[in-house]
Amino acid sequence: MATRTGEAEWTGDVPHGSGRMKVGSGAFEGVYGVGSRMGNEKGTNPEELIGAAHAGCFSMALAAQLTKAGFPPEKIHTTAKVHFDQNDGAWSINTIDLDTTAGIPNITPEAFREQAETAKKTCPVSKALAGVDIKLTAKLL
Repeated sequence: MATRTGEAEWTGDVPHGSGRMKVGSGAFEGVYGVGSRMGNEKGTNPEELIGAAHAGCFSMALAAQLTKAGFPPEKIHTTAKVHFDQNDGAWSINTIDLDTTAGIPNITPEAFREQAETAKKTCPVSKALAGVDIKLTAKLL
C-alpha cells in the first residue's frame, strides 16, 4: 500500500547541537534538541511525535472497531503519554499510557472497554511498538 516518510537532520554535538524533523507530506516540521527532549525548551522531540502517531492510529482503529460492531462513534479523543526514561544507563521508551474518551451512543461500558482493548492490540502503531508496555484507560463521555 503506502510508504510514508519522515526525515531529520542534526547539526553539531549532542549537548550543543540542534536538529529539524519533518514529515514527508509537509504537514509538520519542527526543531528539536537536548532542551526540548530532556527539558521544557521550545521545540519538539521524537517521543512526542511517537505519542501523536500512536494517539491518531489508536483513535482511528477504535473508530473502525466500533463502527464494525454497530456502534459508530460521535467523538474519540486520545492522549498518548510516552515515558522516556533512563534505565541502566541507556535511554528508552518502556511505557506508553493511552488515555481515551469517547462519545458513543447505545454502548455499554463493558462493550466499549472490549472494543478499546482490541483497538490497542491491533492498531499498526501499537503493533510496531510491541516491545513497549502500552497501558489503556478508556472512558465513555
